Amino acid sequence: MKTVEVIVEYAGKNLSAYIEGVPIFTVGKDIQEIESNMREAVELYLEDNPNPCKQLIGNFELMFRIDTATFLNYYSGIFTKAALSRITGINERQLWHYAAGVHKPRRKQTEKIQKGIQTLTKELDSIRLV
Repeated sequence: MKTVEVIVEYAGKNLSAYIEGVPIFTVGKDIQEIESNMREAVELYLEDNPNPCKQLIGNFELMFRIDTATFLNYYSGIFTKAALSRITGINERQLWHYAAGVHKPRRKQTEKIQKGIQTLTKELDSIRLV
């Protein structure tokens, strides 16, 4: 089964999503709504198009991806820049620059953020409250 990448971007108070090269676009207030809306949009597109874009022919699954700025802004109510700095090792001021779009992180910085989030996720998943 092939994977079709859905790009999710921060759009002010909402999120937007699209599939590159496919005439499908959607918005939503959170990641769950984006996923639901995109799945519905793809389904409607396939129903209405006897000759769909090659990305949507055959069996595929949607993979939702967000860029660093979108992640930092969307989850700003959960993760402070100080907290992200501690788990990623990236300077807090630099994280602010990434969130504001002043600078785009290099691949190495993006990987550090990804690794920090994955490490935290694993740690939180292993916790059982009493």
